[in-house]
Amino acid sequence: MTSEPGGSAAAEGARLPWLALAATLAIQTLVAVAVYCAPVMAPVAARALGLSPNAVGWFITVVYLGSMLGSVTAGGWMARLGAIRVSQVGLVLCLAGLALAATASLPFVLLGAFVIGLGYGPSTPASSHILLRASPPTTIALTFSIKQTGVPLGGAIAGAAVPALILAFDWRIAAWIIGLGCVLLALAIEPLRARYDGQLQPDAPLSLRAVAAPVLLVLQTPSLRRMAVTSFVYGGVQITLVTYLVTFLTESFAMTLVLAGMVMAVSQVASVGGRLLWGVLADRMFARRTMLGLLGAGMGVSALATLAASPDWSSWLLFLFAAFFGATAVGWNGVYLAEVARLAPANRTSEATGGCLFFTFLGVVVTPPAFNAVLALTSSYAVAFAVFGVPALTVGAWLLASRAKRDEPGTDPILNG
Repeated sequence: MTSEPGGSAAAEGARLPWLALAATLAIQTLVAVAVYCAPVMAPVAARALGLSPNAVGWFITVVYLGSMLGSVTAGGWMARLGAIRVSQVGLVLCLAGLALAATASLPFVLLGAFVIGLGYGPSTPASSHILLRASPPTTIALTFSIKQTGVPLGGAIAGAAVPALILAFDWRIAAWIIGLGCVLLALAIEPLRARYDGQLQPDAPLSLRAVAAPVLLVLQTPSLRRMAVTSFVYGGVQITLVTYLVTFLTESFAMTLVLAGMVMAVSQVASVGGRLLWGVLADRMFARRTMLGLLGAGMGVSALATLAASPDWSSWLLFLFAAFFGATAVGWNGVYLAEVARLAPANRTSEATGGCLFFTFLGVVVTPPAFNAVLALTSSYAVAFAVFGVPALTVGAWLLASRAKRDEPGTDPILNG
């Protein structure tokens, strides 16, 4: 369980929601760049490692193994150190992981992937801890969606900037540049500690039992179990798009790395707009579960549409496809996190978020190896994308069919911790 900030700090934070949002958005963006630069580097870096470009799936798997550990331990560390300090440590870990990966030695590359994951995992629980105290409850889905645009923004920056950095320097230097950017942000947010890291608990538990508490909370709460299943499937579809889109285009369509990176960037930019739109719709028009169901249907249809993709597609059609796929498969997280906050028991929002993210990351961990297995059997990226679109369609239909049932929400999410 995370610590509660002092009353005066909470009141001041409520008057300055944009400060909290700007800080958490910047953190989310930089750690996402640290993760998503790998798929863009894959066609070049794989050659240096003597691997096939689709081996990047294993790198992403190891990243999210680290993220699983980072997310479930975040609550205890935040109680001891504060959400801002934990975010700073996460940014420094991203530098360390990228530096290890830049050695181009396979064991260090895999170790670097795990370290990047340790840095990435706590970013969402930490930001949820801050934003729930700084955001008006009537716009909580939009606030979370804006913050979560940092993930696709990171993907867009990686897609647009990394190929340029590789052409100008080298993929190893590009990794170092991204890592140094993370450290500069860690230094820049130091003044925010006084505002958001109040009433720390130096003796907060970090035992295995405490680490398991968020996962047990999710497993014991039916409505949170539903959200865990949803994010397990949706997270898997999201990571297939982010991890394999560039390799799919360069390998299957003989597209240049720069153009393929731009297609990925378009998919991520579209997901930024999607997250904002879905957040507004979830606050004003649809129940959040209904919105999540519609997004599952959208990403499932997009994944199946890859079966029709071909080099004969015009550029505008390819970019349109990537935009819709990105808006749905990468655009669901903000609405999802707002719904988790609503369903969490009182004063346990950070635990519920960390526990649900454990299952999100679990989906991300198991999907790339499964995608590679389908790819090995079919020799078709399109078929592999489509296979993982079917569960998303199924979960979307399940959520829509159950939308009339009432969940057991906690108290007002702005008061949950």
